[in-house]
Amino acid sequence: MTPSDTSGNRWSDLDRPPLNTPALRRGLLRPDGLWTSLDVVARTGSTNSDLVAAAASGAAKEGAVLVAEEQSAGRGRLDRTWSAPPRSGLFFSVLLTPGPGVPAGLWGWLPLLAGVATATALSRAAGVDTALKWPNDLLVTVDGAERKAGGILAERAGDSVVVGIGLNVSLRADELPVPTAGSLALAGAHSVDRDPLLRAVLRSLEEWYGEWRRAGGDPGACRLQEAYAAGCATLGRTVRAELPGGRELVGEAVAVDGDGRLVLATGGGVRQPVGAGDIVHLRPALSEE
Repeated sequence: MTPSDTSGNRWSDLDRPPLNTPALRRGLLRPDGLWTSLDVVARTGSTNSDLVAAAASGAAKEGAVLVAEEQSAGRGRLDRTWSAPPRSGLFFSVLLTPGPGVPAGLWGWLPLLAGVATATALSRAAGVDTALKWPNDLLVTVDGAERKAGGILAERAGDSVVVGIGLNVSLRADELPVPTAGSLALAGAHSVDRDPLLRAVLRSLEEWYGEWRRAGGDPGACRLQEAYAAGCATLGRTVRAELPGGRELVGEAVAVDGDGRLVLATGGGVRQPVGAGDIVHLRPALSEE
């Protein structure tokens, strides 16, 4: 099914019902909770762009959640596009304001935190093991192969951060944008009902974010660094880091440091931290061989 098939009828794909906004609000918006508003739109260019603009104008505050049934200009890292059929996934952004208690230098942990929270939630709610590819990809196993089923994008918005999450839920094999993509359905999820999946991810994100903020952003004290390393499929593998400026670095990914950087062992005892770049898995982890 293509986006044009659904332009006039929100019920045209009965396997993909729309999200139940009133029920989501009842389940997630609490006076003492993180989430302060939740809006679902039928279609937008990018929930991240919309929420960044809302934050800049003062129309959104911490805890705002914006969900789109379809994104026409969803963005990933390095300005890559992210598209999927209407109601085939979860495409949403949240506005977080860590406050003065968390040094700005530690805000880079937020996309990693979102990855841990999402993977934890999907394990519980969908029965799918989701691995993390540094820094922001969510991987599932389809027919014995690693496939990208989701991604995370964090953007600064004044004294806040907008974290966007895109997740392929019911995408079928003939709908995959590239052969290396996957979805929860193709990974054997026992549920592709998006309402409970979204609730699970947002509750997990609220829990992890609360622990991280109470720890002053220290990823060690709140066990975020440990949890990320435990779920990171990049560690233990030989990888190629494609760095800004066209440079490349090849080595074994051996750690994620306290700043959230990937540490590569490049030979001769040299350990090189990588803070930004594209990571290509060249070889399985030793434990998988």
